[in-house]
Amino acid sequence: MEQISTNQAPAAIGPYSQAIKVGNFLYTSGQIPLTPEGELVTGDIVTQTHQVFANLKAVLAAANATLDHVVKVTVFVKDMNDFGAINEIYGQYFGEHRPARSLVEVARLPKDVSLEIELVAALEC
Repeated sequence: MEQISTNQAPAAIGPYSQAIKVGNFLYTSGQIPLTPEGELVTGDIVTQTHQVFANLKAVLAAANATLDHVVKVTVFVKDMNDFGAINEIYGQYFGEHRPARSLVEVARLPKDVSLEIELVAALEC
């Protein structure tokens, strides 16, 4: 196992890694709308979702990967009413690439944010 980290995404706020590489797979920890400096991004779900994707892209880049390497996405949302907006932004980032995905409404997320996203990427196919 290899820990992956970057200062281009927020540092872990607990005893975990931004990502772990095992063989040809990368498993990211969930990313929430924090800036790389650790400041919470406020505003609507659109702004927050873009920040989460910026963080995820930075973690992937630290492992020499891109969103095109992603095989599975798990999205946690506080309010299922945000599904449409999140889904639209998600489509902008993945384009024609269609990784498997789960989207689950949850009661609460770290720092009371509106969404958290984690990824699994295949580094070599």
